[in-house]
Amino acid sequence: MSHNTIAINQQRQPLNHLKSVWLFGYGSLIYKADFAYLNRRPACIYGWQRRFWQGSHDHRGTPEAPGRVLTLVETATARCAGMAYEVTPDTFEYLDHREKNGYLRVFTTLHWLDTPGQTEGVLYLASADNAAYLGPESDTAIAAHIARSQGPSGENSEYLLKLAAALREMNEHDEHVFAIEQALLKL
Repeated sequence: MSHNTIAINQQRQPLNHLKSVWLFGYGSLIYKADFAYLNRRPACIYGWQRRFWQGSHDHRGTPEAPGRVLTLVETATARCAGMAYEVTPDTFEYLDHREKNGYLRVFTTLHWLDTPGQTEGVLYLASADNAAYLGPESDTAIAAHIARSQGPSGENSEYLLKLAAALREMNEHDEHVFAIEQALLKL
């Protein structure tokens, strides 16, 4: 699959028939909501865990030297906390561009962290079959990759450090993110 998934997302999952859609953010969308939203709530999904296994050719790296950003990996016993945003369907024109580097929209169940209950929502997922996928490495190797990467949206280390801070603000622990953060800080 190509790096650019804008057309695929718009063809696969038109959303214009909906009044609003809940979007689940598990990476930079937690701390960088640079789009209009109707509501914002902490939420989690089950059966998925964050991994710095996706390449970023357009934000935190370049085509010649991609950075490393998050995707989700299916894991039966996992729980992934993040931030959910209620948005209008037209917001996805911007979001599809922001998340175009190998990410596809996927519907899933969101569970609220601030009150009991759940709803259906959308997240962006980059699977192993996309051209930007980098795959697993050791925490140290991922941290070294992040330390040397930068792109139009800034240094790749900023992405990692802001995410770790945002997770702490949410009182959430993510072993993978925090281990890579510690490895980065030792460099």
